[in-house]
Amino acid sequence: MEPTKATQFNLNRLIRKNVRNMTPYSSARDEYVSDGSEKIFLDANENPFGDGINRYPDPQQRILKSQLAERKGVSPDQILLGNGSDEVLDLIFRAFCEPGRDNVITVPPTYGMYSVLASLNHVENRKVLLKPDFTLDLRGLFTAIDEGTRIVFLCSPNNPSGNSLPPEQITEILNNFKGLVVLDEAYIDFSDQKSWVTVLSDYPNLIVTQTFSKAYGMAGIRLGVCYASVEVVTVLNKIKPPYNVNELTQRAALERLRESESIEGEVEVLRSERRKLERALDGLDFVRHVYPSDANFILVEVDDADRRYSEILKRGFIVRNRSNQPLCENCLRFTVGTPEENRRLIEVLIDLK
Repeated sequence: MEPTKATQFNLNRLIRKNVRNMTPYSSARDEYVSDGSEKIFLDANENPFGDGINRYPDPQQRILKSQLAERKGVSPDQILLGNGSDEVLDLIFRAFCEPGRDNVITVPPTYGMYSVLASLNHVENRKVLLKPDFTLDLRGLFTAIDEGTRIVFLCSPNNPSGNSLPPEQITEILNNFKGLVVLDEAYIDFSDQKSWVTVLSDYPNLIVTQTFSKAYGMAGIRLGVCYASVEVVTVLNKIKPPYNVNELTQRAALERLRESESIEGEVEVLRSERRKLERALDGLDFVRHVYPSDANFILVEVDDADRRYSEILKRGFIVRNRSNQPLCENCLRFTVGTPEENRRLIEVLIDLK
């Protein structure tokens, strides 16, 4: 295909016609934004008996976005929050992919929800396998792209392989693809590489997704974050449910953001434990290969994944058998636990024959 620089990116061409023409729903809390003064709210048909959660949450999560914007060096209107990253990804499909006509590119082995959401939205998913070293097959990727390709999904650090994709490969796609590039950075806090949020202004076709589920330790509150241009976020805000991030989630996230030292300390412990676990795994007779990881997990090729999974399970540890994924035959994925959990796991693994 002919190279198309990111400066020639035309977002309007990608927006589905019905989305472009629709009038978004306007909630009561969109139409009146509190200025902090005391008012009697009789506009949203809420139960008036206060229990702390009887009122609808801020549909734009303004306070939470302002905190994230300050941390990430972006504007609050470059942020979209969702009920987990999966909602954010689904909104991207619904905004920019015409069902039954358009297609997206994914690069297995990778996060499985990209494929699920493509099927759900009736969008063709063109799978271009990673190379055996889990880097991108750029020739294959650009061959798969045509005029109907709207989005390329990349996960870096990648799940389940754990490696970060080479920055120069990501840059080549951003500079030569006239659609959107969604870069999933769920595990970026465990990597030495910088987040691509820092270069959003250079690439109008870049969308970066992150999550509170991993480094922030808040998988239970279901909060995903999207960073993109104001124009992209405006489109996504147009179609998101009005109160998609509940009040309890917003409060919990704000409280956690105030604990930056604790978060950084936990991340450093997990990085140190990852290295310790890598060394231990590498010395086991039944382990064939330990893949380098920039995430909070390690992908390991073993002699017989089904057998080793069962043996480990019987000893009280649940790991993930990833053998059904491309390029992952006989591979187990180990999440890095607490120091004590890892110590006990290593003892169990050493004891296996």
